Amino acid sequence: MDITKKEDIALEFHNGYARTEVLKGVYPLVKTYKCLLKAGHRAEPERYSDKIQVFSFTSGTGYICGEKKAYNIEELSFYIPDFDRERFSIYAAEDMEIVLWVIDMLESDRVAYEDTHMVLPSFKRFSECEPYDQSCKGPHTQSWTVITDGNLARVLMGVVKAEGEGTKERGHAEVAQWNYCLPGSDFYFTVEEETVNHYEGDFSYVTAGLDHSLIADPGKTVFYIWFEHRVEEKKINPQSYEVK
Repeated sequence: MDITKKEDIALEFHNGYARTEVLKGVYPLVKTYKCLLKAGHRAEPERYSDKIQVFSFTSGTGYICGEKKAYNIEELSFYIPDFDRERFSIYAAEDMEIVLWVIDMLESDRVAYEDTHMVLPSFKRFSECEPYDQSCKGPHTQSWTVITDGNLARVLMGVVKAEGEGTKERGHAEVAQWNYCLPGSDFYFTVEEETVNHYEGDFSYVTAGLDHSLIADPGKTVFYIWFEHRVEEKKINPQSYEVK
């Protein structure tokens, strides 16, 4: 079991912005960061030509300003920049907590992305996410999709929320999974036979193939972002549209 507790994350600020890597070394292609942007400050995150970035704005308000469009952050929101093709900055009206995943792309990932992908940059509010059901969830557990399988190379992402129940999932050998606990979280996180308490601001990682559960006692809340990366490279037969 790999976890990082909120109280163990040290943040070092530069011009009002801090970015600290968590869950170091758990997986070769994905890095996870906890970020905090102080109220009244602006940050211009690093951009990459060969890495996917997924920003989750988990608390606080502000906005993202791109070259062509701006986005208000007034609730849990998600932003995926268009690699290094467009500059963008983040402004915090209130102290803003951000979770960032940075994903290295292999050549096969670039081929898969070029074959089929969501239009970037992408901004999505939690209230705009599509709900889904899954057999491993409790009868009253709610789930939402943020990134659909096949739309962003090997990346998938969603949100789960429940009271007094949650997720009991057999190991999925095809994906590694990261979890981030959202405000109000107070539940038990179990991997195989090991169980810990999980609270707001905690991170965890599940190695592909291990059984795991995220369950709340009656009156308690499960509320988390799940982020997954397919462990096997995609095999794509590229297509093209040729005008004749």
